[in-house]
Amino acid sequence: MTIGTDTVPVIGSIKELGSSYAAWLVDIWGVMHNGVRAYAPAVEATKRFREQGGLVVLLSNSPRPSEGLQNQLRSFGVPDRGYDATVSSGDLTRNELAKHPGARVFHLGPERDLPVFAGLDVARVDASEAELVVCTGLFDDETETPDDYGKLLTELAGRSLPMLCANPDRMVERGHRLVYCAGALAEIYGELGGSVIYAGKPYASIYQLALETVDALAGRTLARGEILAIGDGVRTDMAGAASFGLDAVFVASGLHVSNAARGEDSDGNANLDELVLAELFDGLRPPRAAMPALVW
Repeated sequence: MTIGTDTVPVIGSIKELGSSYAAWLVDIWGVMHNGVRAYAPAVEATKRFREQGGLVVLLSNSPRPSEGLQNQLRSFGVPDRGYDATVSSGDLTRNELAKHPGARVFHLGPERDLPVFAGLDVARVDASEAELVVCTGLFDDETETPDDYGKLLTELAGRSLPMLCANPDRMVERGHRLVYCAGALAEIYGELGGSVIYAGKPYASIYQLALETVDALAGRTLARGEILAIGDGVRTDMAGAASFGLDAVFVASGLHVSNAARGEDSDGNANLDELVLAELFDGLRPPRAAMPALVW
């Protein structure tokens, strides 16, 4: 079933629209999994697209480098055959850190993100000794909020330390609740006058890395009109695709759309509230379509 608004048609299947592209750039968290388990229909959709010759690059704001990200995907139930390659904010962060050999770095984030520093010529130090801040998230996103970081961020900004934000997402859906990410801290840091370098969506550098990856897989240079971005973040996935000249499909995860607005109609078909979509994309370049979930 297909319904729509004046600006964003709502589709129940990606097959017809998505099949007209040579490659997909697919967000991971909120589209392929919810931070706990894979979305089986989304995995099936990427597999079916690949079976007909399409390329799938999973494009994530995760601060994990691709090797660790792919291990995490397997643990959630996303198989290797569901995609061709991954490009992450962690990959881009490592590229940026490599430009600062010998730097004294304060890591603002959980220990699980330490692989982003592996093998690089940087020294992790206490905040008082740092010349650069790398923010991968909150120390404990299960119990903390950005309000817990006011004093620390004020002190760091007061010393004019540049911050490299390894995950521009402000929030993600973990299971059935939302948790804060590095982007929320970076936003506050910028408001305090701190300088922030964002490694990830919606910024052009990660899309450039993704396109280089797609072109290498395809063995040729793809036109931007041959690539479809699929994601659930308005400020990241949709804004990034629009600014980089890519068509996009919006997946209405709990990040922006409530369960009620994603409910089923009287025929049991997934539905999206038209007013919610109109408000989400008010003043923005709308995506080609919206979906309650990625389904073939």
